[in-house]
Amino acid sequence: MTEQTRVHVVRHGEVHNPDGILYGRLPGFRLSDTGRAQAAAVADELADRDIVAVVASPLQRAQETATPIAAKHGLTVDTDPDLIESANFFEGRRVGPGDGAWRDPRFWWQLRNPFMPSWGEPYAEIAARMSAAVDKARARAAGQEVVCVSHQLPVWTLRLHLTGRRLWHDPRRRECGLASVTTLVYEGDRLVDVEYRQPAAP
Repeated sequence: MTEQTRVHVVRHGEVHNPDGILYGRLPGFRLSDTGRAQAAAVADELADRDIVAVVASPLQRAQETATPIAAKHGLTVDTDPDLIESANFFEGRRVGPGDGAWRDPRFWWQLRNPFMPSWGEPYAEIAARMSAAVDKARARAAGQEVVCVSHQLPVWTLRLHLTGRRLWHDPRRRECGLASVTTLVYEGDRLVDVEYRQPAAP
């Protein structure tokens, strides 16, 4: 039987964001107290796994989520810019219901094409760079396990791509909760299974 390699793709924990803005790639957004507890829960969940490397997006919230996971295995956190959050035109603005940029006619041109999407990094580009990140991590693990910490849209876009589904989607239907773990199971270069769990859900 071909040996299996597992890539655990983790979404970061809850972010301290009292102003409710779309923080995107902006610096300085750290985990909340709840987010740190969520990161610890993921670290506990993965503590008995054969993890040889922990790689994270360069953004603070991903690095902070990765740190306790790496510590459980005596590893340092490596950084891969391919795991970064998707770029978004509305970064730094409020986008919540009733008070957001969505209601401002000046921004409607940015919303013209939800299939690309026109307001941010194209889904195809997100899928390509996330696939590259996973391939690099998988090569490092080679029959063992590796963790990649990223962000909701990149993680979900990667999963859609790898399972052969269309990339445009309703954000409300993403199966990618805070501090969730999407595990990609490979035999050689072939993806044979996708597992999903939420160790921090309670």
